[in-house]
Amino acid sequence: MSKSRFEQKPKNQIKASSLTFKERFDALRNLPHFLKLVWQTHPGMTLASSLLRIIRSALPLAILYVGKLIIDQIVLLSNHTSSHSPNYLWKLVALEFALAILSDVLNRAITLMDSLLGDLFSNFTSVQIMAHAATLDLDQFEDSVFYDKMERARQQTVGRTVLLSQVMSQLQDLITISFLASGLLIFNPWLILLLLLAIVPSFLGESYFNDQTYAMTRSQTPERRELDYFRFLGASDETAKEVKTFNLSGFIIERFKFLSNKFYQDNKKLVLQRASWGTFFSMLSSAGYYTAYVIIILRTITGQVSIGELIFLAGSFRQMKGLLEGILTRFTAVSQGAIYLSDFFEFFEIKPKIKVAINPLPFPKPLKTGFTFENVGFKYHNSDRWANRYLSFTLQPGEKLALVGENGAGKTTLVKLLARLYDPTEGRILLDGIDLKEYDLNDLRLNTGIIFQDYLRYQMTLAQNIAVGNITEKDNRELIESSAELSLADVLANKLPEKYDQMLGKRFYQGVELSGGEWQKVALARAYMKDTQLLILDEPTASLDARAEYEVFQRFAELTKGKSAVLISHRFSTVRMADRILVLDKGQLVELGSHEELLQKGGRYAELFDLQAMGYR
Repeated sequence: MSKSRFEQKPKNQIKASSLTFKERFDALRNLPHFLKLVWQTHPGMTLASSLLRIIRSALPLAILYVGKLIIDQIVLLSNHTSSHSPNYLWKLVALEFALAILSDVLNRAITLMDSLLGDLFSNFTSVQIMAHAATLDLDQFEDSVFYDKMERARQQTVGRTVLLSQVMSQLQDLITISFLASGLLIFNPWLILLLLLAIVPSFLGESYFNDQTYAMTRSQTPERRELDYFRFLGASDETAKEVKTFNLSGFIIERFKFLSNKFYQDNKKLVLQRASWGTFFSMLSSAGYYTAYVIIILRTITGQVSIGELIFLAGSFRQMKGLLEGILTRFTAVSQGAIYLSDFFEFFEIKPKIKVAINPLPFPKPLKTGFTFENVGFKYHNSDRWANRYLSFTLQPGEKLALVGENGAGKTTLVKLLARLYDPTEGRILLDGIDLKEYDLNDLRLNTGIIFQDYLRYQMTLAQNIAVGNITEKDNRELIESSAELSLADVLANKLPEKYDQMLGKRFYQGVELSGGEWQKVALARAYMKDTQLLILDEPTASLDARAEYEVFQRFAELTKGKSAVLISHRFSTVRMADRILVLDKGQLVELGSHEELLQKGGRYAELFDLQAMGYR
């Protein structure tokens, strides 16, 4: 039995492989850019956190040294050989207490700074991702490889806040070690070498298993998106109706269990290996520490160092061991984080294919010759099939053009080309005799009103739902209400408890769900929010009854007088209102003319018209 579509391996799945040290060090090149982003997030908080860490890095040595003085003073006082009064001992104790308090206060302040800066960084980078995504092309969002990159970039907005703390801690610990190492170097330089030999195996082990974790996580990105999708299908107000109707819960749960168990087993195998080797390397590290401890004790017994120096050196060695282990282990985590940063920065390297002209032209007002398609063809990324091809026609100024064709004939793709959501793969589109690419893109969008049949149902107020058609006028209540009147959504507003301030949808508190036809009137109102030169409606009345449809198109005809309009509809009662009808078949233009002309021709349009008319006989 063949595998289901969901169980097949994605074509773009990345092969897991271990990372070399060179790749790790190369990844560290991402850190300067990362730190620059952190600085841009909040310069003052970043500087304050850095200064606090520098101060905190000097405290371990100071506390150890004061502790040494305390122990030596106690020994001298007990032997009655001290040259200081007992008050000197208590001053040292008070000083150590003050240093301990200061250390605790600084730790808490640093943690607080990291937490606040992390939240700000997450918000800052999330905004950057949304802003960059807004510049990219529509067909890029229709590519699964792009979605994997965007998903990994999204993950970094939260996960990389930990990297900030790790990098800063790394610098802090390096400064602390430089202080502690000075004492050990004076006492016995070989202890430093012993220390390194004790912790290097642990570092190599952690490095290896972090590599494996990274490779596994990266390779699972497409399937994890699928897991999240099935989680959404199984528990969502948007899917509940069909899940219950078609009894899909068993299928959804089984697929979710299959994927989640696969991830669990892969992770279980890795963490068990990591735990086993980690225990072995930890024993080696402990053996190295106690070897050094024995050497210091033997030197103390022979009188070469004092009891206080024993405590100081043992404490320094123990802290250096912990710090070096932390630094080497953290290096693995930092380099790992730096590698993940590649995913974040890689997303920003994606550039839109729709280029903005260097000296863009303003949208012509009024239109003179209209839009002309010259042998236009388009096919989607990674597709061999042409969605549209050999399209040559003109949309005259003030003309109402209807697009007719079976599903998949390329109607929606054509209007997306007209609105320059796509650029043609071949041929060109002219506006008043000039290539559409030469016009200001924002001005083109501002002068184009377009409502797709798969419009969004925003979980916002009714007024906000209408205002998205021209969000710069979101506070213009008069325009919002007049747009609602033109689309018949004003009748709906009058029935809602909070009128235009009523929250729509069931996602938020006291939200009201609308019927399909009511939502469609709200979506239509968006088209009337702009004084556009071109209005495009893709199946705008599919959910409306016959009377509402007739009223909508009467108003539509009045509103678009002197303006160009494109209408996609499967209802021929609507289509016949257009000046001309363009018939598409398999992405190509097969007929073009008025309703009467096409009926007389007896071609594809007449065939489709007769098929629909039979349903009413």
